[in-house]
Amino acid sequence: MKAEPKGLLKGKHRLTGSQACAEGAFSGGCRFLAYYPIHPSFNIVERFLERSADVDGVFIQMEDEISALAAVLGAAWTGKKTMSITSGPGLAQMMEHIGLGVMLETPCVIIDVQRDGTSEGLPNTAGGGDVMQARWGSHGDYETIVLAPNSPQDMFDLTIRSFSLSEKYRTPVILLTDAGVAQMEGDVTIPDPKNIKMEKRKYYKGKKDSYLPYQYDKKDLVPPMVDISQGYRFHVTGLTHDERGYPVMNEQCQEWNVHRLVNKIRLFSDQIIDIEETYTDDASVVVISYGITSVDALEAVQQARKEGLKVGHLRLRTIWPFPEKKITQLAKRIQGFVVPEINYGQIALEVERCARGDAQTFSIYHPSKNIGQSKNLLKTIKEKVKKIG
Repeated sequence: MKAEPKGLLKGKHRLTGSQACAEGAFSGGCRFLAYYPIHPSFNIVERFLERSADVDGVFIQMEDEISALAAVLGAAWTGKKTMSITSGPGLAQMMEHIGLGVMLETPCVIIDVQRDGTSEGLPNTAGGGDVMQARWGSHGDYETIVLAPNSPQDMFDLTIRSFSLSEKYRTPVILLTDAGVAQMEGDVTIPDPKNIKMEKRKYYKGKKDSYLPYQYDKKDLVPPMVDISQGYRFHVTGLTHDERGYPVMNEQCQEWNVHRLVNKIRLFSDQIIDIEETYTDDASVVVISYGITSVDALEAVQQARKEGLKVGHLRLRTIWPFPEKKITQLAKRIQGFVVPEINYGQIALEVERCARGDAQTFSIYHPSKNIGQSKNLLKTIKEKVKKIG
């Protein structure tokens, strides 16, 4: 499915990360935004509002983040590509409906512009503490897809990919960014709309009275959708359910229902995971980073190599599913990992788990609120390399 051309930009533009995110949403086909105000996410909404008349976009401000995501889920069932935008405290409120979206298999995108916390935290500063919340915040067993941009161009590209993945796997997708990337300004190249390819939502094509909302395709484990405004009669519920969508609460239905929701992500994780490797072939130490911190990390790694250190860099554009296989493979041939984050080691713990004792893992709290702290990070990397060696 190609992006709709009406009102879409193309060519090179000077944009902030927030503006690039809104343009990526438009180019990805999103025309519905439900939102409750929270800083530092408002600049994305501001751009959406400025441009919504040009692209026939619809905006609705709800009474809180809980109802905002509820509106997004409902609109998605009318055939719309939908999203909500928030920050850490708002994402916490959305968690029950993220779980509902997973169970109802509703495609949508949630943009989380992280800020320092906990609780209300520091609304004006970049944070990175929502990594585990994005993965495990809702209750029960489920899988999720979380992407992490590090520049305005990446904000544009990964916003489009978020919508594409949500449509393909029929699940909420979280774009986990931060205030630093959102406020960063840079050149963004926007392709001609006719050259933007998107995963197509799979629609049911049979008779209306034969439609079963959760009768899935055994190849990809994803059931086809319908537009509920077209006269289909069916039931959806957050409870475990059968093919008709009716509640069935026993062990057999739990296995049939939830196991498939997990496997439709796990079995295809290699197609979802997106990582960038630099200098890892001869590295004895690998720096693993994501989001705004990856900008400083790569610069520090490049400088370290000029000084003769065998250091590589692995950037996570996809955080969840986590690239377990890659890290396990690296751990078998290197001495250690260094993981800088704007938190106290959320991904470092995952790296340590996947290393399985074959390589050491060092966590670095790196408050990269602004680009240009690579010298501090370089110093720390050199200290850890020395310790590992």
